[in-house]
Amino acid sequence: MTAMEKPDRIHLKDLIIAAEIGAFQSERGHPQRLRFNMTVDLRDRVSNTEDHVDHILSYDVLTQAIDTALADQRYNLVETLAEKIAAEVLAHRQAARIEVSVEKLDRGPGALGVTISRSASSIQASQAVTPFRVIVGQPATMPDNAAVILPATLGLPLPTGGDQRRITLLALDQAAWALAGRMGLEVAETRTELDAAIRSERAVVWAPTRLTADAPEAGQQPATLGLWLARRLGAHRIDFAGTKAAPAPIPDDFQIAIGHID
Repeated sequence: MTAMEKPDRIHLKDLIIAAEIGAFQSERGHPQRLRFNMTVDLRDRVSNTEDHVDHILSYDVLTQAIDTALADQRYNLVETLAEKIAAEVLAHRQAARIEVSVEKLDRGPGALGVTISRSASSIQASQAVTPFRVIVGQPATMPDNAAVILPATLGLPLPTGGDQRRITLLALDQAAWALAGRMGLEVAETRTELDAAIRSERAVVWAPTRLTADAPEAGQQPATLGLWLARRLGAHRIDFAGTKAAPAPIPDDFQIAIGHID
C-alpha cells in the first residue's frame, strides 16, 4: 500500500449496551446506557481475501472486544474502557489502527464521551485468552463451557478410489453435521467461527475439511485431527470420549493435557 492510498476499513456503529460505569457515587449501582462506535484500519485490502472469512477481521471481534472489556472490571472512566477495547481489537493481526468512541447517554441532555485513536505499534495489545478444550467423540453430557467437538467415527462405509484423505475428511464433515443436529449445536468450519465460539464460551462441532484439506500434517483420523487442532488453537486440554476415540500416537513435544471422558 502506497503512502497516498487509504486503508480499507471495517466499522461498528451505534451499539448501545447498559453497564455500570462512572467515578461518582451517584453512578454506582445504577447501570447506564453506553454507545460504542469503532472504525478499524485493516492491514490488508479486502480485495485480497478471496471471499474467505478467515482472511478478514471478523465483525465478531469488535463486539466481543466490548463484551470482554466490560466483563474484565468495573470502570470509573470511559477513557479506560476505550483503551481496553482498543487493545483487544489490536491483538488481531489484521487490525492496524483503531478509532474507538464510548459515550454515556444518560448523564446529561446529550452524549458525553471520548474518542481515541490507537495503532498496533503504539499500544500493548493483550487479547484475553479463553480456556477451552477439544473433545474427540460424543460426550455423554453437554459441555457447559468453551469446547470444540469432533466426531470419533464416520459411521458409514467410504467409497474406494480417488483422494482417500479428502473423502475421509468430507465424511467427517457429514458426521459433524449429524452430531451437531443430535446435540443441538452449531457447526464450525472456519478458524473465524471457531474463535468466535471460543470467545463466547460456547460448544460447537467442528467440520474439519475446510481447515485441514491443505494441511496433510493434520492426518485424516479424528484423533490426529483433534491433536492438530488443539495445538493450532491453543486448547488447554483435549479429551477423548468413549472407547472408539482412542488417542493417536502423541508427539513428543505435545504439551497440552490429555484426558478421557464418558
